[in-house]
Amino acid sequence: MTTLLLVEDNEMNRDAISRLLERRGFTVLTAVDGEEGIQLCEEKQPDLVLMDLGLPGIDGFEATRRIKANPQTARIPVVALTARVLTSDQEAAFAAGCDDYDTKPADLTRLVGKIRALLGTSGAP
Repeated sequence: MTTLLLVEDNEMNRDAISRLLERRGFTVLTAVDGEEGIQLCEEKQPDLVLMDLGLPGIDGFEATRRIKANPQTARIPVVALTARVLTSDQEAAFAAGCDDYDTKPADLTRLVGKIRALLGTSGAP
């Protein structure tokens, strides 16, 4: 089963997105901030990370940089999942190491398509 790590500080977003992805057959781990996201990424080795960029403490940009700088986690794809819609935010996310970028509110069909493309899968997880 495909395991995703959702790093999201907003409880309503975290619960809604994780439930929707679980209904699509994914196992979803959650973290409430960048520090916890980095730690869970190292410990659990998820197949993919969905990273909010506007996190308290260590933001999503820095958390992604740290995930990508660590040889244990560098191979894990990171998708920025954020309400930030400016081109400069998207460019900064890619510069930090994100493999893809999607906006909130999440379009689940589009998001799942990006997840599958990054993991090289089709159909159910």
